[in-house]
Amino acid sequence: MKNYLNFETDIKNLESEIDKLKDPYNEDGLSEVDTKKISDTQQEIDKKLKDIYSNLDPWQTTLVARHEDRPKAKFFIDNLFQDFIPLSGDRFYGEDKSVLAGFAKFNENSVLVIGQEKGDSLETRIDRNFGMMRPEGYRKTIRLMRLANKFNIPIISFIDTPGAYPGVGAEERGQAEAIAKSIECCMELSVPTFSIIIGEGGSGGAIALASSNKVIMLENSIYSVISPEGCATILWRDPKKTLDAAEAMKLSSKDLLNLKVIDEIIPEPVGGAHRDRDLILENVRSSIENNLNEFLNMTGEQVLNHRKNKFLTIGRNKGFVSQLDDLSSLSMKKNKINILIENFFTSKINIGVIFLVVILIGCLIFYL
Repeated sequence: MKNYLNFETDIKNLESEIDKLKDPYNEDGLSEVDTKKISDTQQEIDKKLKDIYSNLDPWQTTLVARHEDRPKAKFFIDNLFQDFIPLSGDRFYGEDKSVLAGFAKFNENSVLVIGQEKGDSLETRIDRNFGMMRPEGYRKTIRLMRLANKFNIPIISFIDTPGAYPGVGAEERGQAEAIAKSIECCMELSVPTFSIIIGEGGSGGAIALASSNKVIMLENSIYSVISPEGCATILWRDPKKTLDAAEAMKLSSKDLLNLKVIDEIIPEPVGGAHRDRDLILENVRSSIENNLNEFLNMTGEQVLNHRKNKFLTIGRNKGFVSQLDDLSSLSMKKNKINILIENFFTSKINIGVIFLVVILIGCLIFYL
């Protein structure tokens, strides 16, 4: 059974009509398939889908990113990679089923694959904790990323989570520390890392694995510091203002590409990734191939500097950095007054003069 969003009512009615036309014997008086009407109706569906999906507002984009039928991380792992070997446990506490991780082959080359998995049914969603990772999940990925770094194996992550799990147990086991350590680990790696946001990229739960050389988004995915509902509740104390919040947050792929927060957008089939899984697979495969080839001849130091420079340039202008082309070491521009003051206090002669002046003032105060 297909699932439809609230702005897809016309599409739902037309597709129901097509289903009836393809099975005419359920209707009284019909004995043959009307292929012309089916073709005309399908063309009308395609036109409506194109009109709707070319004008999605940020809140509608959020609903598409959360669509129940949207391809999940497991789908991409099963169909893009060969010889996937899942690895479990963080060697501290236990296994976190909300994240799949293991080594695999992509075009005969070894890669580490990490995927935040929401599940595709009620049972699997509960089992996977709706893609919300716990501390042991982040510690597992840290362990495997360091292992991949040791053997010079590229890392590909599929991001799809509403956020890190905020439960009491997770907090007691050090959720914030695990996220921070994961970000630190991602930034220290000397192998190429690629993060593909396939649905929701929510808060620190996403950025813990998305601190990569290339951050890539599917066209109708989202990437934000908080959900639109949470933002509306905090700013306006009104969860109904989700559209205003979504627009202000700039969470869509187009907005984030313009802000240079992400590096690439992977186009989706008209109507969303769930409408043509073969096409979205081919688009994702092509993106991974191109990005792996881009880093093929880079040294570990070059890869590390590329990632460092990428994040140092986000949100900065020429007034804050001395050299935009190479930001391996960030330095602030200083004005002449600051330079004079700094030189005065760092000079040994000036320090001696200051010391004598302080002694003289102290003597004067004592005798007066």
